[in-house]
Amino acid sequence: MTDSLVIIPTYNEKENIEKIIRTVFQLKKSFDVLIVEDNSPDGTADIVKRLIKEFPDRLFIHERKGKLGLGTAYIAGFKWALERTYGFITEMDADFSHNPNDLERLYHATAVEGADAAVGSRYIKGVNVVNWPMGRVLMSYFASSYVRLVTRMQIMDTTAGFVCWTRKVLETIDLDKIKFVGYAFQIEMKYTAVKLGFHVAEVPIIFTDRTEGTSKMNKSIFREAIFGVMQLRLRGMMGKIKPVKSL
Repeated sequence: MTDSLVIIPTYNEKENIEKIIRTVFQLKKSFDVLIVEDNSPDGTADIVKRLIKEFPDRLFIHERKGKLGLGTAYIAGFKWALERTYGFITEMDADFSHNPNDLERLYHATAVEGADAAVGSRYIKGVNVVNWPMGRVLMSYFASSYVRLVTRMQIMDTTAGFVCWTRKVLETIDLDKIKFVGYAFQIEMKYTAVKLGFHVAEVPIIFTDRTEGTSKMNKSIFREAIFGVMQLRLRGMMGKIKPVKSL
């Protein structure tokens, strides 16, 4: 059994899901895959279940009743992983915006180099984004700058969704108190880890926007991220971010 799990949340990803699963399973390093499926009407779950018959000990599905948000999908995946023996748990999108080949580099940063978490960073070496319009690139880059200004985190890509967490971090964070469900979830997880004293490393990646399927970004998600950052900072200043158990 491998020590590593990749969590991939899905909603209407029938164009991508089989390709991304097969690509992960072709890597030299062995990773299991958990699909957190939010009742996609396009048949994504049926594709995954067919593949489970081919990969019964490596591919798993956790089905939910509806589209409940990115953050809750990952929390469900984290809890599923912690009920088992995985030591390294990675978040990854289904649409190939995160290159599966980089999974091994994030794993190396944690398992070999000793980071408590490793972020696949678009901004640690300039701006490494492909197929985004300039307006979205600027919005994302300055959003991360805004987060750093407010939270005082030194992480360059604060909104990144490609992250390898060690078991120790996920066992220490009180996952039931993670409040945000959209992209602010990514900020909240990193901020909480940093406030609890963990070392979060950044690994440079090239982010490529999806070529198939539909983006899940909307104005409410962006608004949550903007205003949620101020709430996070206040909670941190008031000492309300505490471990679920002693470090």
